[in-house]
Amino acid sequence: MLALTNVTALDLCLACLGVYLLKQVVNKKNPPYPPGPLGWPLIGNVLDMPYIRPWLTFMEWGEKYGEISHINVLGQHIVVVNSVKIAMDMLDNKSAIYSDRPILPVGGELIGWKNVMVLLPYGDQLCRYRKNLHHVIGTRAAVAIYNQVVEAHVRHTAGAVILRISHGYKVKENDDPFVDLADRVMAQWSHVTAPGAFLADVVPFLIKVPEWFPGAGFKRLACEWRDDLEELVCAPHKFVVDQMVTIIFNSAAGTAPESFTSNLLRGDSLSAEDEHTVKWSAAALYAGASDTTVSTINVFFLAMMLFPDVQKKAQAEIDAVIGFAHCISKDNIHDRFMMNDPKSYAIPSQFNPECFLGKEPEADPRTICFGFGRRICPGIHLAEALVWLSVAMSLAVFNISKVIENGIEITPEVDPLSGTISHLKPFKCSIEPRSSRAVVLIEQDVDY
Repeated sequence: MLALTNVTALDLCLACLGVYLLKQVVNKKNPPYPPGPLGWPLIGNVLDMPYIRPWLTFMEWGEKYGEISHINVLGQHIVVVNSVKIAMDMLDNKSAIYSDRPILPVGGELIGWKNVMVLLPYGDQLCRYRKNLHHVIGTRAAVAIYNQVVEAHVRHTAGAVILRISHGYKVKENDDPFVDLADRVMAQWSHVTAPGAFLADVVPFLIKVPEWFPGAGFKRLACEWRDDLEELVCAPHKFVVDQMVTIIFNSAAGTAPESFTSNLLRGDSLSAEDEHTVKWSAAALYAGASDTTVSTINVFFLAMMLFPDVQKKAQAEIDAVIGFAHCISKDNIHDRFMMNDPKSYAIPSQFNPECFLGKEPEADPRTICFGFGRRICPGIHLAEALVWLSVAMSLAVFNISKVIENGIEITPEVDPLSGTISHLKPFKCSIEPRSSRAVVLIEQDVDY
């Protein structure tokens, strides 16, 4: 029996080696992949795949291997683009072939995120989701309908704005169940969609192992997070349906609050497929706007604290042009690894909003940070409205500065966390009213 076992193991090793060599011969007939870190036989670049702050590693690969680099993780080929021009040539100009999505066995299949728009494969269902969103927030004119809602609720939280638009739901001042649930689920989303979050994402057959199997804790976690996701998608939708039904049967005056969901549910009865599309389109609206907006506004406060000269210039412009009555801004700085391309930006590591102004402005980050081609963010106009209003209203009435503790000025570290949605580590800052007039406006806002 011992000899048979040894022979079987030897046969298996030889078979694996044979498959590997055969694959190498076949691959030589295909065009070569871009350069990248040298991998190991069979496992490829598993050990090279970055899991913490991956954008830093991708930048290093760009400097070492060129604008396009490549790794192979257990047979899955990953191409990293470090050039704005190449990214736009590929993802914009050839979007017909670059608009699909990879399958995430854990986050997509086990937990259920495969139904959210950002992970849908390119096809008819994705087009239906985008069509629904386009009707409501796809143009500046469409977003303008919600201007009063945005202006009023941006003072509260970004999540409040999105829930009011997506489901007509007015959040509670504290401990709102939908907001708390959404925050929890979005933290889960950021984790499960990060590159290499679970071994089963690169070795898909592992999702077939039973929950009791050693190392299968991810399956138990997936069940818990799937329940959370299902509640986030279904509970706000049920809130809208219940309101509409109550109004119909009680013959109550008026209608359910205007919202993305209520507009799509009105009229003819929907099929099960149509209602599925409505639920997940609304979930995509919330998932795509709430957490990313909060992250962007946090970055804004950190930037204003670290660069007070930029803050003073922005405040002077607001005071000179529009004063305190109505506020708007058009500067949006968003930093990702592709934004550090020295061919597009002279000093990419320097915070200098003025480089986007003047006779020869540098490339507008807006063309990159909202995505490309047929996958460009359908909520771009709503996101800009939320961020612009938050920035302008904050600068109009507040001075943002570093905290002083025991006579020492505290300078926070710029340290973004890993994950699909990259938040900053918590930091301290001092936020004070700019004047007595600003205090009056702030107190009016609190009363609201």
